[in-house]
Amino acid sequence: MYKLALKTVFKKHSLSLFNQEALMDFQSRILGHFNASIDTKTYASEVLPPFIEVASQMMVQCLVSEGKILACGNGGSAGDSQHFSSELLNRFERERPSLPALALTTDTSTLTSIANDYSYNEVFSKQIRALGQPGDVLLAISTSGNSGNIVQAIQAAHDRDMTVVALTGRDGGDMASLLGQDDCEIRVPATSTARIQEVHLLVIHCLCDLIDEQLFGSA
Repeated sequence: MYKLALKTVFKKHSLSLFNQEALMDFQSRILGHFNASIDTKTYASEVLPPFIEVASQMMVQCLVSEGKILACGNGGSAGDSQHFSSELLNRFERERPSLPALALTTDTSTLTSIANDYSYNEVFSKQIRALGQPGDVLLAISTSGNSGNIVQAIQAAHDRDMTVVALTGRDGGDMASLLGQDDCEIRVPATSTARIQEVHLLVIHCLCDLIDEQLFGSA
């Protein structure tokens, strides 16, 4: 029954693809996403550069002091944390030595054992308590700022005398209230999760570029 219903839906929609009016509606919807993304990035470009600059300087100071950067997030933000760490460990846009960064989102055995034996809220904090050292930086990513495991990750980082760069959105959520004067919040001025994630990726690329520029000079 399910397959039959699915075929009926596909047939209905495939026929509508030949309808010019339907095509225009889809294209208008696509343009709406592009325009919303452009508007959000334009507004963010007026607000975020000073915070991105400070965050990059924190990371550079960590790296020149032989520290490392740990990164974490959930869902799309987990992907962002892995994207960031891979750009540092491998390369961004220039040839240069590998830089020490680690995404805490990739070891499924560790993640599932902590979630099973303790709770999902501790999947990052327990790793930070084991791996984090004074002077290290935590890149904590959450579009809402309210993810329980990210909140606990920040608390664990502070317990280990680490500083925190927080990528957030909306009103900063619970994460914002945990940050100290030595931390840095980069809060995207938007409420849509998709728009916040798009700016987070751009911020990550800015951080990678500024780290390379400060450590290795102009390409």
